[in-house]
Amino acid sequence: MTLSHRHRQILELLLSRNVDVTAGEIAAEINVSTRTVHRELTELEAIISSSGLSLQKKSGKGIQLQGDLQDIEAFKRKLHDAAAIEHSSQDRKLFILCTLLDEDEPVKLFALAHSLRVTIPTITNDLDELESWIQKSNLTLIRRRGYGVGLNGTEMNKRKLIARLARNYLDESDLYGKSARSPSPLVMKLLQLIGKSYFADVEAALWDAEDEGLNKLSESEYTRLLIDISILIARMKQGKVIEANVETETIRRSDLLTHTIEQLSKIVPMEWPEAEIRYLAELLQPEEPHPNQLLPFDELSYMEIVWKLIRRMEERSGVSYSEDRSLRDGLLSHLESALKRLQAGATIRNPLLTQIKRDYEELFEAIRLSVNETITEPAVPDEEIGFLVMHFGASLERQKQLRRNVRAIIVCTSGIGTSKMLAVRLTKELPQIEILGHVSWFEAVHIPEAEYDLIISTVDLPLDDDQYIKLSPLLTKDEAERLRLFIQNVTLQKDNGRDQGAVVRNLKHSTESLHRIRLYVNEIVRIVDGFSVYPLDQSFHSLRETLQVMCEYARQSGYIEDVESIVELLLERERLSSQVIPDTELALFHIRSGRVLEPTLTLFQLKEDLLLDQPVSPGVRHVLLMLGSQELPKESLEVLSEISSYLLLPEMIELLRTGEQSEIKQFLSRELTAFLENKK
Repeated sequence: MTLSHRHRQILELLLSRNVDVTAGEIAAEINVSTRTVHRELTELEAIISSSGLSLQKKSGKGIQLQGDLQDIEAFKRKLHDAAAIEHSSQDRKLFILCTLLDEDEPVKLFALAHSLRVTIPTITNDLDELESWIQKSNLTLIRRRGYGVGLNGTEMNKRKLIARLARNYLDESDLYGKSARSPSPLVMKLLQLIGKSYFADVEAALWDAEDEGLNKLSESEYTRLLIDISILIARMKQGKVIEANVETETIRRSDLLTHTIEQLSKIVPMEWPEAEIRYLAELLQPEEPHPNQLLPFDELSYMEIVWKLIRRMEERSGVSYSEDRSLRDGLLSHLESALKRLQAGATIRNPLLTQIKRDYEELFEAIRLSVNETITEPAVPDEEIGFLVMHFGASLERQKQLRRNVRAIIVCTSGIGTSKMLAVRLTKELPQIEILGHVSWFEAVHIPEAEYDLIISTVDLPLDDDQYIKLSPLLTKDEAERLRLFIQNVTLQKDNGRDQGAVVRNLKHSTESLHRIRLYVNEIVRIVDGFSVYPLDQSFHSLRETLQVMCEYARQSGYIEDVESIVELLLERERLSSQVIPDTELALFHIRSGRVLEPTLTLFQLKEDLLLDQPVSPGVRHVLLMLGSQELPKESLEVLSEISSYLLLPEMIELLRTGEQSEIKQFLSRELTAFLENKK
């Protein structure tokens, strides 16, 4: 059976649905016109008839694949084995790249053309387009007549390229889930290249280590580490090891490194070269931020995008989205990651896009227009708009939250907005559910069963069927009913009473929560009480001179020990990027240092424009100096970061320009009180 790529897409969609699907839904899912779908369906009827199947078309309802269960299962197996003739240009290039990374010997053009069912000139054109991209990875594409095609470069650079491909073109469901549809040949090849079969063993080794540094990793950082180590194992198994370095610097073998090598040696029973041990040590060493970095470098630029997007949506809908701090935080986290992926050329996939467009048509269109007005580069595809719909949809639903009493944990790999959307949909449809929290997929499988009644996930998990249920983030009526039955027939049949141990754990949780809130309160009171407005009436001849006077004020106020060292750090930070806040008369200078005795926030009002080493628009006469000590508590960092986000609020900007010290303190107190409420 030979099928085009489009035929395969339509068949896989029909096989994955037990309900009628309209031609319009199919068209939206595979990104073609409805007319094209009808033409393809006509061709498909002849193809599937030989397998005992047919297409049932109901006017006004849709299309469904019909046949005996036995025939349908046999057809699924046949479809899995069938080779797709048609590949997209991008898929072809990725397939070629994966093949070159996997092969030790040069690959003939004829072999590539035969595998992809295209002509040799098509492969040649694909290689032309790949060449510059390969060079950016510090690798060289070798092409010689009679030789074939190969990649030349270090093993480390090849591994980095494999990891980059995985991050850009695979999602969490590809990496660890069990998909209802057969993965494409490209996905299968890429999964093989990154050593997916070793994921469970690598994860077990990492979890068994119980390292504090690993526990602090975010889900994306943990997944990246998992991929990198699995690639290491896969390449070593193939004999593709990192080249020995002439430098013989001794490796400091931490407990984590020693333990991980011991565990991984059970998977790769071979002698580990010194170069591979060094490489693994680098992978296990988390990336440290710049030692003098107080706030993330790009935080204000991404926050500006978030505020603009929220304001555009408020203008279009009249909904007070800016009052929803959870929306702001979710958008900031999601957009920063999404825009970086788009800038790197990654493909955004959203399997819920068709349903989102259908169920949230007006919201989708409003966000599409708002994003077009807010983000000019990079181009934002509809798939990403679909994820933003989840964030704003969750914000709309949050107003309807109800009380819950069934302990549940949510696992959702599509982002914060998606998981929150599911949470509020759950509380609306089933108010007896108490959401204990949102966790990552790798945390879910390690949470003791006594701490929850149910796990609700949007992806398959490696857990027993009575421990979790898989739902769509949109929670359809059918899914809500299925969840009710699951709770009645499975969850509540187990021992769901709260034992004395659960009471103790809840009491401990409440105590820890109160302690955490106290820490935030202490930091807020200390920073707001210490805030001051200080006018500088003299003229300055350089930025250094201006900063020296500011830091001298901080020293006399007891916030820093040494003026010159802090000035040098502030100048270094300014050289990295301008501290001027766009479209304002404000600049924010911030660093952390061991010479800072306690966090401080001071507004300096200048008589003349601030002199900067970098060219900026004139008129900057208000400078905020934000200083933090080297070992700053997490709570203090969060409070300072929260304050920095206010610098994009029109009310805050106006207050800093014209307000009195007491008015600015009052504003900070009000906003930080709301911030604190969100932490409870």
